[in-house]
Amino acid sequence: MDVLDTIKQQISENDVILYMKGSPSAPQCGFSQRASQALMACGQRFAYVDILSNPEIRAELPKFANWPTFPQLWVKGELIGGCDIITEMNEKGELKPLIDAAVAG
Repeated sequence: MDVLDTIKQQISENDVILYMKGSPSAPQCGFSQRASQALMACGQRFAYVDILSNPEIRAELPKFANWPTFPQLWVKGELIGGCDIITEMNEKGELKPLIDAAVAG
Protein backbone atom coordinates (compact mmCIF):
# COMPACT_ATOMS: atom_id res chain seq x y z
CA MET A 1 0.00 0.00 0.00
CA ASP A 2 1.42 3.39 -0.89
CA VAL A 3 1.52 6.38 1.43
CA LEU A 4 -1.56 8.09 -0.04
CA ASP A 5 -3.58 4.91 0.42
CA THR A 6 -2.39 4.73 4.02
CA ILE A 7 -3.42 8.34 4.65
CA LYS A 8 -6.83 7.82 3.04
CA GLN A 9 -7.36 4.66 5.10
CA GLN A 10 -6.40 6.39 8.36
CA ILE A 11 -8.75 9.29 7.66
CA SER A 12 -11.64 7.03 6.65
CA GLU A 13 -11.24 4.59 9.56
CA ASN A 14 -10.99 7.22 12.31
CA ASP A 15 -13.83 9.67 12.96
CA VAL A 16 -11.36 12.01 14.65
CA ILE A 17 -7.65 11.93 13.81
CA LEU A 18 -4.88 14.38 14.57
CA TYR A 19 -1.67 14.38 12.56
CA MET A 20 0.86 15.90 14.94
CA LYS A 21 4.48 16.05 16.00
CA GLY A 22 4.86 13.57 18.84
CA SER A 23 1.94 12.15 20.80
CA PRO A 24 -0.79 13.76 22.92
CA SER A 25 1.07 12.71 26.07
CA ALA A 26 4.46 13.82 24.69
CA PRO A 27 3.98 16.49 22.01
CA GLN A 28 7.12 17.55 20.18
CA CYS A 29 6.11 21.14 19.38
CA GLY A 30 3.97 23.84 20.94
CA PHE A 31 1.41 23.81 18.15
CA SER A 32 0.87 20.06 18.49
CA GLN A 33 0.67 20.46 22.27
CA ARG A 34 -2.05 23.13 22.07
CA ALA A 35 -4.04 21.19 19.47
CA SER A 36 -3.92 17.92 21.37
CA GLN A 37 -4.81 19.62 24.68
CA ALA A 38 -7.86 21.23 23.06
CA LEU A 39 -8.93 17.84 21.70
CA MET A 40 -8.32 16.07 25.03
CA ALA A 41 -10.45 18.74 26.74
CA CYS A 42 -13.39 17.51 24.62
CA GLY A 43 -13.30 14.25 26.58
CA GLN A 44 -13.54 11.88 23.60
CA ARG A 45 -11.05 9.37 22.29
CA PHE A 46 -9.25 10.35 19.12
CA ALA A 47 -6.63 8.79 16.92
CA TYR A 48 -3.31 10.44 16.21
CA VAL A 49 -0.34 9.90 13.93
CA ASP A 50 3.13 11.04 14.93
CA ILE A 51 4.47 12.51 11.70
CA LEU A 52 8.02 12.62 13.10
CA SER A 53 8.13 8.82 13.15
CA ASN A 54 6.26 8.62 9.81
CA PRO A 55 8.34 10.76 7.40
CA GLU A 56 6.45 9.51 4.33
CA ILE A 57 3.15 10.75 5.79
CA ARG A 58 4.83 13.99 6.84
CA ALA A 59 5.93 14.53 3.25
CA GLU A 60 2.70 13.50 1.48
CA LEU A 61 -0.13 14.69 3.73
CA PRO A 62 0.37 18.42 3.04
CA LYS A 63 0.00 17.76 -0.70
CA PHE A 64 -3.04 15.53 -0.20
CA ALA A 65 -4.71 17.98 2.21
CA ASN A 66 -3.61 21.12 0.40
CA TRP A 67 -2.61 22.31 3.89
CA PRO A 68 1.12 22.93 4.41
CA THR A 69 1.52 22.72 8.18
CA PHE A 70 1.05 20.42 11.17
CA PRO A 71 -0.87 19.62 13.25
CA GLN A 72 -3.86 18.73 11.08
CA LEU A 73 -7.22 17.75 12.54
CA TRP A 74 -9.53 15.59 10.42
CA VAL A 75 -13.10 14.90 11.50
CA LYS A 76 -15.34 12.49 9.57
CA GLY A 77 -12.99 12.60 6.59
CA GLU A 78 -12.87 16.40 6.42
CA LEU A 79 -9.88 18.59 7.18
CA ILE A 80 -10.85 20.98 9.98
CA GLY A 81 -7.53 22.81 10.15
CA GLY A 82 -4.43 23.38 12.21
CA CYS A 83 -3.55 24.65 15.65
CA ASP A 84 -5.01 28.15 15.32
CA ILE A 85 -8.35 26.89 14.02
CA ILE A 86 -8.54 24.11 16.62
CA THR A 87 -7.69 26.52 19.45
CA GLU A 88 -10.17 29.14 18.24
CA MET A 89 -12.96 26.57 17.88
CA ASN A 90 -12.23 25.31 21.39
CA GLU A 91 -12.31 28.83 22.85
CA LYS A 92 -15.64 29.56 21.10
CA GLY A 93 -17.16 26.31 22.33
CA GLU A 94 -17.43 24.89 18.79
CA LEU A 95 -14.90 22.07 19.03
CA LYS A 96 -16.56 19.83 21.64
CA PRO A 97 -19.95 19.63 19.86
CA LEU A 98 -18.16 18.81 16.58
CA ILE A 99 -16.09 16.05 18.21
CA ASP A 100 -19.05 14.69 20.23
CA ALA A 101 -21.19 14.49 17.10
CA ALA A 102 -18.44 12.77 15.10
CA VAL A 103 -17.80 10.17 17.79
CA ALA A 104 -21.54 9.56 18.36
CA GLY A 105 -22.15 8.51 14.83
